[in-house]
Amino acid sequence: MALRAASLAVAVLAVAMFMPVSPTLAASDPEIERGRKAFLKCQACHQVGPKARHRVGPYLNNILGRRAGTLDGFTYSKGMSDAGQNGLVWNEAELSSFIEAPRQRVPGTKMMYRGLPDERDRRALVAFIRQYSPGSANMPETPPTEPVRTSAGDPDVPEHILSIAGDPAYGEYLSSECVTCHQASGEDKGIPSITGWPVWQFATVMHAYKSKHRENPVMRSIAASLADEEIAALAAYFTNLEQQP
Repeated sequence: MALRAASLAVAVLAVAMFMPVSPTLAASDPEIERGRKAFLKCQACHQVGPKARHRVGPYLNNILGRRAGTLDGFTYSKGMSDAGQNGLVWNEAELSSFIEAPRQRVPGTKMMYRGLPDERDRRALVAFIRQYSPGSANMPETPPTEPVRTSAGDPDVPEHILSIAGDPAYGEYLSSECVTCHQASGEDKGIPSITGWPVWQFATVMHAYKSKHRENPVMRSIAASLADEEIAALAAYFTNLEQQP
């Protein structure tokens, strides 16, 4: 009997050694794995991942940092569209709140799911979805619903720097990196608009990133690469842009 059991164990081990193993699952975090299992209830309506497409609900790639109801190619309910217009931007807390009670958080949503009451399951599910939101809007900083305006934590910028007269044409040349995230039209889709800001405000925020008083690593890197005259030029360019309706 013992010999038979030992033989069976060897056979199972041999099969396991030659079975393909997903690198993601092999090294998966227990919470992410819990979230993956929780997502099985979601995938009848939603997809996430490299080949995700819209189904009954929109795909969930890059959802964190995005304003609700604004993903191209999907027709949202009036309730969800209105929620976005009223300032709902998906961060981890908002996504968890919606998953807990969708129709309570967004009245009028088409989502028929009753909700996930278990806080640990919600946290795991959000952690799983977060893997597919790697963009700059998902970098740690202030909550996405708060505009990136000057704040009490921003340092005072010396007057001789704030008074630099920037060249708007040079600012337009430099702006190509900015508008990969911020909309030149002034439209806010989860990443705050920087169009039409006063020059002093734009310069103050950029220097707060440059001096590392603000935390976003992408903005810190960009600001650190800019000279004072270049920040002034960007400020002059974006200040003179008119927001489109």
